[in-house]
Amino acid sequence: MDPMLNIAVRAARRAGKTISRAMGNVDRLNIETKSHNDFVSEVDYAAEQAIIDTIRDAYPSHGFIAEESGLHDQERESVWIIDPLDGTTNFLHGFPQFAVSIALRHKGKLTQAVVYDPTREEMFTASRGGGAQLDGRRIRVSGRRGLEGALLGTGFPFKEPEHLDSYLAMFRAFHPVVAGIRRPGSAALDLAWLAAGRIDGFWEIGLNPWDIAAGVLLIREAGGLVGDFEGGEAYMETGNLVAATPRIFPPMLQTIAPHRSEALTR
Repeated sequence: MDPMLNIAVRAARRAGKTISRAMGNVDRLNIETKSHNDFVSEVDYAAEQAIIDTIRDAYPSHGFIAEESGLHDQERESVWIIDPLDGTTNFLHGFPQFAVSIALRHKGKLTQAVVYDPTREEMFTASRGGGAQLDGRRIRVSGRRGLEGALLGTGFPFKEPEHLDSYLAMFRAFHPVVAGIRRPGSAALDLAWLAAGRIDGFWEIGLNPWDIAAGVLLIREAGGLVGDFEGGEAYMETGNLVAATPRIFPPMLQTIAPHRSEALTR
């Protein structure tokens, strides 16, 4: 295992232990509201600090883009992009679908990725050019060849309700064609599951870089495709993401295209 990936795995496990210890005491946690339906708890802060401390001990010159601490070291050569608890709302309700997400961007390219599910103790990892793995076993995206019969993942644009009409139009367009659409509530874990072949495609509006950075590398190393709503590379800036198997990616873009509002074409 790459030394940097090994450190990321260690950091994810430390964060996972922090999260797991708190699972039985959710009703006692201090919880803040960042915005409407967007919450953060003391567990988020503690898990993020555990990740940062672990990585800084090994790589003190590296920077961070971190959801809760407000770190945005964009100019560093090596930058870790972290979400200590993707799916906080699920966690606070005892809904067991959340994950730790850690990615390394080196010289502008994603090079290492970890998504850790502390509930199932599943560790998804990827190194640029080295493939993607789940608990040390190689994973690939599914062999699904078209939308018919596909299982898609998604997320509601709850932070940007102005896009809800466009999103629902996309949902309605996919619904009669695919086998099913799932909204578990953790984009990082959805993308990891896509890399492992558990779902065949995914789309969402308004995600943050820490939600998707690790998942993007996992999918690419597992043989999948990732893009913005035009199939380009602006998803880290816009937050609008489509990911799928190679055969499903083009028809997903075609299905989405007629329902993009003017705001979603910028």
